[in-house]
Amino acid sequence: MSQLLGVRIAGTGSYLPKRVVTNDDLSKTLDTSDEWIRSRTGISERHFAADDEAASDMGIEAGRQAIEAAGVAPADVDLVICCTMTPDHIIPSTAALIARGLELENAGGFDLNTACTGFVTGLTCATSYVRSGLFKNVLLISSERMTTYMDMQDRQTAVIFADGSGAALLQPSGESDVLAVRMGMRGDDSTLVIPGGGSRMPITPEVLERRDQYIKMKGRETFRFAVRTFAGLITGTCEDAGITTDQLKIVVPHQVNQRILEAAASRCKISLDRCAVNIDRVGNTSGASVPIALDEAVRAGKIDAGDLVLMIAFGAGLSWAGILLRW
Repeated sequence: MSQLLGVRIAGTGSYLPKRVVTNDDLSKTLDTSDEWIRSRTGISERHFAADDEAASDMGIEAGRQAIEAAGVAPADVDLVICCTMTPDHIIPSTAALIARGLELENAGGFDLNTACTGFVTGLTCATSYVRSGLFKNVLLISSERMTTYMDMQDRQTAVIFADGSGAALLQPSGESDVLAVRMGMRGDDSTLVIPGGGSRMPITPEVLERRDQYIKMKGRETFRFAVRTFAGLITGTCEDAGITTDQLKIVVPHQVNQRILEAAASRCKISLDRCAVNIDRVGNTSGASVPIALDEAVRAGKIDAGDLVLMIAFGAGLSWAGILLRW
């Protein structure tokens, strides 16, 4: 058996739609206020996609940045993995549309859906392709147009979710590597779910009347699960790698809720300033939140070669994943 290769993230990118929606904007149509939203979620504003802007459009922009940052020619990209729960179409894959938009003439690819856990799940998949030597340049993108599935009459979800995309270009490396990975899931289609639109509940007039084509979330159950899961991912992934949480340079979490992040960090005795947090101005962009926050941290110079970087996420499924990299 050939020796496994090291893996590095050679370039990152991100994209946020131009339309900024503030809490005051939402309070004009919802029974809410800026204080109510900020006190419960930490969110002040978020970005909504334009009417003609789909997941692939945002993914193309983030992917282009990652390719340019890595200094890779489009023709040298071997594989595109698009992590999304909001694809342009049922078929073809959004990865295929992104590859066309970026003119990746030699790339294969596919979509992957683990909802908000998407990018971290995709990262474990992408690193496996690179470590095995099957592919040299893997473009991993998470792009989410959450507004497609947001019920703007539901205060609980309408104030949280938002649109955006993030990307990373992975390559073999002699030094950087994946130190530990944790993944898990449990069958749960009640805590966080879009009931209508699949084979279990095809779209009918009755489904539309119940508004079951939109995201449904049990807030309290989600909060408790997220805090417990995030804390376990942080400590457990570090233990698997044989390090302490003090050795982490930065934690890049899914931007689910400011209060959840604060509670999980407190449990692990990690100060929040060691976490990449942007939920206040970006909102919850589902699977795209981790790569958007990662790209911001990279471009701000917060991550250097040799740093230990932990990325964690949880989402519908219920699913969760963590991956620890040496940058």
